[in-house]
Amino acid sequence: MVAHKIVPALKSFGSYVRQMRKAADMTLQEVADLVHVSRSYVGQVEAGDTRCRRDFAERLDKALEADGKIVRKWDNLLTDAGYPEYFLDFTHAEDAANLLRAWVADRVYGLFQTEAYARVLLITDQAVRNRMARQEIIDRENGPLICVIMDESVLHRQVGTREVMRAQIEHLIELSRHDRVHLQIAPTAYYRDVTSSFTIATQPDRSEVLYESKAIDGVVSTKASDLAKVGEAFLTLQARALNIEDSLAFMRKVLEEKWT
Repeated sequence: MVAHKIVPALKSFGSYVRQMRKAADMTLQEVADLVHVSRSYVGQVEAGDTRCRRDFAERLDKALEADGKIVRKWDNLLTDAGYPEYFLDFTHAEDAANLLRAWVADRVYGLFQTEAYARVLLITDQAVRNRMARQEIIDRENGPLICVIMDESVLHRQVGTREVMRAQIEHLIELSRHDRVHLQIAPTAYYRDVTSSFTIATQPDRSEVLYESKAIDGVVSTKASDLAKVGEAFLTLQARALNIEDSLAFMRKVLEEKWT
């Protein structure tokens, strides 16, 4: 159980270190020489295979001239204040992913919510700030491919004021033009073996982490049987959802007919 909690966090931290190293235009060997460790050790940290000490994070931060960003990332490995405990593990898996696949049945996908829409759903300001901060991965260089299927009822269900809904759907239309976002709308219907909303975060090593919503909280899993089940459900939904172009046209139609 402990390993399950730590691995997504380490992958997130390692991915961030790799981004900072590439931004500094440095090789693994050049960084290793500056921090006085082997090239393979730096590679293990970047791959999320080992948890380095805080003093090593400080040395990395100095070598890459990261202005404290790497140290803060290390400090936040297991202390992401403001997230529900059941969701904490998944935030790291989401942050490190190179592919995100999600089915949402009752509300706009979290990474796609406007601040006004999120503020209606969430209780605290910290929770809203956390949700907005997570969205930076959409425009991150080499960010994940994000494939989302939403039930059409989400577009009709009023959350907040009409103005909030209008701005939210306009935001979805804009996001659908993003080259790393694939957004599809599924007609409201019965889909065999499709129950609650879920997200699958595929990591750079092709391992997967599942977050599945429940009535009160949620469940994070890496079990092969769970992942196989939701993987099949996602394929079913993809096959029966509107294609990307028709989904965009449908969102525009709902915006004009219901929220304008």
